[in-house]
Formats: sequence, C-alpha cells, structure tokens
Amino acid sequence: MKRWPGLIKSYRDWLPVSESTPVITLKEGGTPLIPVASISKRIGGNTKVYVKYDGLNPTGSFKDRGMTMAISKAKEEGCKAVICASTGNTSASAAAYAKRGGMRAFVLIPDGYVAQGKLAQALVYGAEILAIKGNFDHALDIVREISDSYPVTLVNSVNPYRLQGQKTAAFEIIDDLGEAPDWLCIPMGNAGNISAYWMGFKEYFNAGKCKNKPQMMGFQASGSAPLVYNKTIIDPETIATAIRIGNPVNKEKAIKAKNESNGAFLDVTDKEIIEAYKLLGKEEGIFCEPASAASIAGLLKRKDEVPTNSTIVCVLTGNGLKDPECAIENNDAYFHKGVEANIKKVASIMGF
Repeated sequence: MKRWPGLIKSYRDWLPVSESTPVITLKEGGTPLIPVASISKRIGGNTKVYVKYDGLNPTGSFKDRGMTMAISKAKEEGCKAVICASTGNTSASAAAYAKRGGMRAFVLIPDGYVAQGKLAQALVYGAEILAIKGNFDHALDIVREISDSYPVTLVNSVNPYRLQGQKTAAFEIIDDLGEAPDWLCIPMGNAGNISAYWMGFKEYFNAGKCKNKPQMMGFQASGSAPLVYNKTIIDPETIATAIRIGNPVNKEKAIKAKNESNGAFLDVTDKEIIEAYKLLGKEEGIFCEPASAASIAGLLKRKDEVPTNSTIVCVLTGNGLKDPECAIENNDAYFHKGVEANIKKVASIMGF
C-alpha cells in the first residue's frame, strides 16, 4: 500500500518550497471527500452533496494544512519560536508542528472561550499558553505587535505560507471529483480558508486541471458575522467558538473570492448550526465540531437557490472531539443511567 507522504511532497510543484526547505510534516492532507446522502435528499434536484472532512488531519483540523507550510518555512529561515492567537485549533496545530520542528510555541487564547479538547491538545504538545482577558481579535493584535518587535514568527493566517498550504484542499477536491464542484460551502472565521480554497481553485483552473470554478458560499454564525453584516463585531458570540471572530484579518481576500466567484456570504443561527451538527452525526455518522456544521446549516438554509443537477462540497473544518462539551449538551441520544445489571432489565429498556 502506498502511503500518503503529506501535502508538501504531494503538491510540491504548486507550493513555494525548494530542495533546501526542511519539510516539517505529520502527514497532513489527503482527507476524505464523503458523500452525504441525507443532505443530498434534503436539497433535492438530483444534487450531489459531499463533505470534505478535514477533521481527519493529524491534530483534527484544517489548520494542519497551513501549519506544515508555515513551520517548514520558519524552520528554513532559522526560526527558534513561533506565536499565534487562537480560538483553539490554531493553537493545537501550531504547537504540534512547532514541537515537531524543534521550536518553542507561544499561544494567546481568549480566557474561557476555548473548547476543552483544543486546550488539552495545546497543553500536551507543550505550548506556552497565555490566556488573556479579551477576545480573539485582542489576542491577534498583541501577537502581531510581538512578532514585529521580537524574534518570533507569527503563524496565524496573515502568514502567507498558511494559505499556500490550505489551498491544497481545493486541489484534492478536484483530484477526487475530476472537476470543481458547482458550490463550495465553507465556515468563515478569520476568512483565511475561503481565501485559500479560492486560490487553489483558480490555480488548477488556470493550469487546465478543471473546466470550471465553484461559487464560493461563506457562512458565519449570526452573533459573529462581520463579513455578512459588513462591519466589525466588537463582542462576537456564538456556540461555534472556532469562528467567534469579529474582525477577520483576511476579509478583503474573502470578499474578493466571493465577488470573483459570484458567490455569497450568509449567516446561520446557533440553533441552525446545532441542528446541522446533530444531523451529520445521526444520519451520516460524521462527528464534526460546531463551527464545521455552519457549512451544512448554510447550504440547507439556501437549498431553494441550489441549481438542479449540482455538485456541492461542504467543508468540515474540524473534528467533533475538539468540543466534547457541545456534544454532551446537544444531542438526541437515549442515555439511560443507573440501569440494573441484569439481562431482563437491559432487554426491557431495549424494547424486547
């Protein structure tokens, strides 16, 4: 069996690397494109819906795609330490890849607003964590100033190598489908991922690897939707903590992707996100983190606008194990506690 070598080796000719670039990898990328029949049925019109499940990357999120590039280039430049602001996934990925590359990892997080699964990862990877009394946007302002003033490399998505790595997900989708989808539905937080996907689709299109480019459909939580409302959200709030960002640094790139692709931005409520989150679990056996489900929630909200015979890909950015509290608090499962340990009692509860 041929082993997946990681995205830098797989797409070397499409990335800004050279023979002197030390490849820091955990074999990221190569994530599955999964058909979701229950979603296709709800859309109707012979639509085929797939999810790009990037929650199966090494640290459980799409961030690994960009981090392998950012850390590899930092290593090439002789960097000894990296820094990032994070709502969780970036901190986990930065810490893992930095340690893989023999570097220190400093992380600023908004105190009390990082899901436990993500915080646990950063701690185990040995990140040096500073929980600030502020939100993500405050943290990002600080780390940008720190990286400008001290010998530490910033690895948030303002780092151009991050988007270079993340664009490979678009390559994989086209390689799997044989063509670009009609719609690409994606959650938006700092808006780097939608920008990276559009970069990837354009590059493959310009190289003749596909005949079409998708419409880029970006979705944000209603309480944290600066791109939808076209204004900075001072105090963003949503159950989907991964996209709880009020002033995305890649907003101009995202707007360009929307306009060039004739796409759209739309908000979805926390209720709609959780409904999509539970739907994926119950009917498809796919466990994603809440922010990921925004792409499905958005598609379902716009189902009447989907052209017939369409192919749609919804990006699932993170694994459900990132936020176990959300799963425990939001499910429709039958959970019987304190059951007597005998066959008749168990069988009767089962309905036999």
